[in-house]
Amino acid sequence: MASSMISSPAVTIVKANMVTPFTGLKSIAGFPVTKKASNDITIVANNGGRVQCMKVWPPLGLKKFETLSYLPPLSTESLAKEVDYLLKNGWVPCLEFELEHGFVYRENHRSPGYYDGRYWTMWKLPMFGCTDSAQVLKELDEAKKEYPNSFIRIIGFDNKRQVQCVSFIAYKPPSF
Repeated sequence: MASSMISSPAVTIVKANMVTPFTGLKSIAGFPVTKKASNDITIVANNGGRVQCMKVWPPLGLKKFETLSYLPPLSTESLAKEVDYLLKNGWVPCLEFELEHGFVYRENHRSPGYYDGRYWTMWKLPMFGCTDSAQVLKELDEAKKEYPNSFIRIIGFDNKRQVQCVSFIAYKPPSF
C-alpha cells in the first residue's frame, strides 16, 4: 500500500510596514503657519476652532429652488444661453409650471423622503426636435401669459438615458 504526502508551503505574515488606522480630523496646531497681511476671508475656514465665522443661507423668507436659484433673476439673453447649452448637449427641453408653492413642501404625509410639490404640471408636450432657444423662450412667454401667477421652470431630458439632466426656474410670479 502506497501512501502519499501532501506538502503545503509555509505562509508568513509580515506586519512591519502596516498602516495605522485613521483616527479622525487632526488639529492644525502641528502644521507650520505663515501669516499673510490680507483681507482674504478664504484663509479663515479650517477644521479647527475658527469655523464659527462661516454663515449659512437663512431659510426664512428666502426660499431657494433649483439650479441657478442663487443667481439674480436671469435676463432673456441669459435664459437663451442656458437653453442653448441644454440643446447643445442633445437634451429635450420642456416647460413645467406650479400654481401654488413653487418649492418642495410636506402636506399629506410626514414620513422621511416623502415630499409634496416635487411634480409640476407640464406645459404642453416636451419639445422634441427643438433646435433653437427662441422656440423655448416663445413657449415660456405663452406660459407666462396663460398663468401669470405661477412658477415656471425649464427642464432638459436626456432621451437616451431617460433622465432629467437640468432644471431651473425661468419665471417667478410678481407677487413672490
